[in-house]
Amino acid sequence: MLEPLQEEFMRRAIAEIVLLGLAGGAIGCWVVLYEFSYAAESLAHSIFPGLVVASLAGIPLLVGAAPAVLVAAVAIALVGRIPGVGREVGVAVVVTTMFGLGVLLALSPEAPPGIRELLFGDILGPGDTDLIAAAALVAVTAVVLRLLHARLLATGFDRASAPALGLSPALVDAALLILLATAIVVAVQGLGNLLVVAVFVGPAATARNLSRRIGPMIAIAAATAVIAGVAGLYVSYYAGTAGGASVALAILAAYLLSLPVRPLLARRAARRPAVEATIG
Repeated sequence: MLEPLQEEFMRRAIAEIVLLGLAGGAIGCWVVLYEFSYAAESLAHSIFPGLVVASLAGIPLLVGAAPAVLVAAVAIALVGRIPGVGREVGVAVVVTTMFGLGVLLALSPEAPPGIRELLFGDILGPGDTDLIAAAALVAVTAVVLRLLHARLLATGFDRASAPALGLSPALVDAALLILLATAIVVAVQGLGNLLVVAVFVGPAATARNLSRRIGPMIAIAAATAVIAGVAGLYVSYYAGTAGGASVALAILAAYLLSLPVRPLLARRAARRPAVEATIG
């Protein structure tokens, strides 16, 4: 168990996945609660052309991903306003267009050999900048979610009554999506364009099967992301498999293991009112 820790690249990879897991697990609970899983996948795929352009230009991936997210968000908003075009259709059009553009750029003769890492990530090779960005993401996530907790909770559980409480569901949605987009931009460098959504949806979906309260759900999601992430890295080290794919599969395994628990919690919750009524 301690052998992988003797390697510098493994210590860095574990540090990276722990940081991303903490942020991804916390944000993911709200993503699942707000049913933004499709939005998370859309944002991840939409930044692909920005990542390719940054790679071709030899500039940091963050520099290319940030404007790509803004372009995708504006395009989705504009397409959604076209009469007769629904929100989901607009998102699908924008995502396929931008991802297709990224693929065309990636297949150009000028594309460097390491372009495939943009799709599948390089979790085993994080640099100092990646670790600093991941640590900053954890700090920003903690502050933002703490400040927005009451608003997110009120809007998420009773959206129709939120305006009566002085809350704007649209602004709350926008704040959550901005935080999600920022997290994806940071995490995509390690987990790749195709696998980054796993850390935002999988642990939260697992936690939802194990808890019915948002506080414990966030704690379980963060712990699941960290444990599954480290387990995936160990599998990658000993089996020689791709790091990002191994992490994603470990997260999937955690979700599958949690499935039998959800019906038990549902039955327990259903029995509780009857027991309380009997005691009363």
